[in-house]
Amino acid sequence: MSYQRFTKDIGIISLTQLVIFLKGLIALPIIAKLLGAENYGVWEQLGVTLSLVTLAATLGLPYTLVRFLAAEKDKKEIQDGIYSVLTIVFAVVLVISSGIFLFSASISSFFGNGKVLVQILAFAIIFDCLNLVFLGIFRAFRQIKKYSCFMIFQSLGEVGLLAATVLLGYGMFGAVLSLLIIRLINFFIMGGYIIKKIGVKVPNFSKTKEYLKFGLPTVASDISFWVVQSSDRYLIGSFLGVIYVGYYAPAYIIGSIVVFFIGPFSLVLPIVLSKFFDENKISDIKTYLKYSLKYFLMMAIPSAFGLSILSKQLLTIFSTSEIASNAYFITPFIVLSILLYGICDIFTQIIALKKKTKITGSIWIGAAFLNFGLNLIFIPKFGIIGAAITTFFAYAFAFILTWYYSFREFQFEIDWKFIIKSVFASILMTLFIFRFSPMGLWQTIIAIVSGALLYGILIFLLRGFNEREFEFLKGLFGKNKL
Repeated sequence: MSYQRFTKDIGIISLTQLVIFLKGLIALPIIAKLLGAENYGVWEQLGVTLSLVTLAATLGLPYTLVRFLAAEKDKKEIQDGIYSVLTIVFAVVLVISSGIFLFSASISSFFGNGKVLVQILAFAIIFDCLNLVFLGIFRAFRQIKKYSCFMIFQSLGEVGLLAATVLLGYGMFGAVLSLLIIRLINFFIMGGYIIKKIGVKVPNFSKTKEYLKFGLPTVASDISFWVVQSSDRYLIGSFLGVIYVGYYAPAYIIGSIVVFFIGPFSLVLPIVLSKFFDENKISDIKTYLKYSLKYFLMMAIPSAFGLSILSKQLLTIFSTSEIASNAYFITPFIVLSILLYGICDIFTQIIALKKKTKITGSIWIGAAFLNFGLNLIFIPKFGIIGAAITTFFAYAFAFILTWYYSFREFQFEIDWKFIIKSVFASILMTLFIFRFSPMGLWQTIIAIVSGALLYGILIFLLRGFNEREFEFLKGLFGKNKL
């Protein structure tokens, strides 16, 4: 498996992540500016609920398909694996969604929105879970282009329908309905394609026990990660009111932009590394992990500095001046938290290769308890800044433990000299942006572009990359570019 194919896959996924990222940025002003901060708080609470239920209902099985089917050649084993996972996930999500639908009145009163929004969400959850399994199949067989096409279609479709329904006056009803419609369309297209390729088979569930043994600990990890990432919206809404969720969430989104840079590696690395591990090519695994961490930090470190200094300007552009003035100070804490998460995600690949997912689950459970407990103390006392601080503590906790346990399995080289050079170049870039002091959309764009160019020049002058690493980068940004 060549570096060129790996970098090409990273390039494709980067394009996909860019579209998903833009979807979030476009949705933010559509709802925040047209429907207000309070409605954006409702939208955010519905969104984090969708992600929570999806994590629980899929039982970690979409990722399990990636780990177990990436090197599988037997068609019958592939069919059994896919249809057994689909059957289990459908049964679980049907029960959960039915409960949400039946108790929609109580749930809607907690969120402070209409009952019908929760009922629509219940149906959207079903198709979101099944679509995640379909996407896991594409990842398992490294059909990255198809994976990306469906993800891009869903993102563009969502934001297009969202804009249309809100502008036509359907408000939050139209916004939530757009989530269901696009997921339903994607379900039929992906499902039809997969049936055409592998046929239909009644599963015998021969690998179900093995799959669940691998997948269930990742559920604990994923839900605990959700608690760290999203539960503060519920607590802020309970202690301070839904309008403060509307303040906090946009700042969190701006700070989370850094996750865009880890997304491609998170999606492609498990496919590549699983195959190498099964073939006992440990040296290749270490090389890929080394390069992946370095390239992530190359982009994430300057972005963290830039987003922190431009937080107020970006929030004013993408939301409202009211939100910006009440939440710009949140962004630096979130940026640093997501930077640690990105590094942590690369380290986690080692634990997953060893199939020791219980370790990852235990780490994130600990982080979740730490985050939730501190939020109960910090939010009532310090407000939304307290939620941001506890988020950083939780991510730092998970980062330290993940680093420790992953490197107990095996270690790969970390380029500390490059990290120092990147931080130094980022500080100089930040001083330039601060002195420029941009105001408004166009000045902010100029500041971002100029800052990125300055950082790139400084890294080049500081010799941040050697000749071999430049060749690797050419594969990503050169002839393999789509």
